[in-house]
Amino acid sequence: MIKDRILRLLFIPLLGIFIPYFSDIISYEHYTITELVITHLYFIFLSFCIWNTSSWIHHSLRPLYKVNQNPFTKISSIALTSALFGGAICWIFSLIWFRVSRENFSWLPVFKSSSFSALAVVVFTLIYEILFLTKERQLDEEVVSQLDIERSRAEMTVLNQQLEPHFIFNSLNALSYLILHDAQTAHAFNSKLASVYKYFLINKNRELISLQEELEFINNYFFLLQIRHDHKLTMTTNLDKEQEDNIMILPCALQLLVENAIKHNEFNDENPLLINIFQQNGYITIKNNKKPKPYLVNSTNIGLRNLSARYKFVCNKDISIQSSDHEFIVMLPLINKTQPHA
Repeated sequence: MIKDRILRLLFIPLLGIFIPYFSDIISYEHYTITELVITHLYFIFLSFCIWNTSSWIHHSLRPLYKVNQNPFTKISSIALTSALFGGAICWIFSLIWFRVSRENFSWLPVFKSSSFSALAVVVFTLIYEILFLTKERQLDEEVVSQLDIERSRAEMTVLNQQLEPHFIFNSLNALSYLILHDAQTAHAFNSKLASVYKYFLINKNRELISLQEELEFINNYFFLLQIRHDHKLTMTTNLDKEQEDNIMILPCALQLLVENAIKHNEFNDENPLLINIFQQNGYITIKNNKKPKPYLVNSTNIGLRNLSARYKFVCNKDISIQSSDHEFIVMLPLINKTQPHA
């Protein structure tokens, strides 16, 4: 339902004044001020009846037409029907007016008033149609926007709820080996693994988390990776310790990028994978040396695409992805605790 209160308050009185003025149905010089007021109230009531009848016809007929139907046919039929009803109402009111007033009856003023009313109804119909189309477009944009938000949230929820299956399988294999050969390291490995899963379970549905918590998580996660890969992996962090608790980040954002580096690169003891996480120019930068695996890795890039879309949604900023022959860099915008977000 469109809000037309202002239009009603403005146009109903105006139409009630214009109908007698343009149709010459009133001899103004023969009326006192009081009589003119009463006369115009009568025609304002006529205008009220015409407006509401036209509005009712428009609201009743409009849903009968299909969305993809020719709009000219729809508007023409609604306008014609409304004009006929509006003209008929004015015709009846004009005849009544001549019977109760001191005016000499003439068909010309009746015809002129009815024609003017019909023309006014056509204008009203166009105004209503414009209002309806504007409202529908606004609602469509809101629905599309909400669907985009829900889709983004759903994709990110799926992303956050899953750990790379190979990581789970390899971690369990590593734990089994350590239990048999190094009980102390196995205990530490088990503790870190529990912390990693606890982080996933607690924070999988959160939009943001403090950088301090994310760093604690990524350190636990990297500990598990180093147990498996030993000196083939190195990770360094260079962040402002005083700001860690005031900076927010998407949960598992760093883990996704570390996992992405491991998945797509070949590394060994002689050529380790070097991952550097540092803060610079309003970004958290994750950089790794690049040595693509000699065979193609099955990848849909859904992780990076979702991460980019999520940052756009949360803080209306883009992540930066830079790739060269020797290194791969992803820059995540800093989000302050006090910064408004969606």
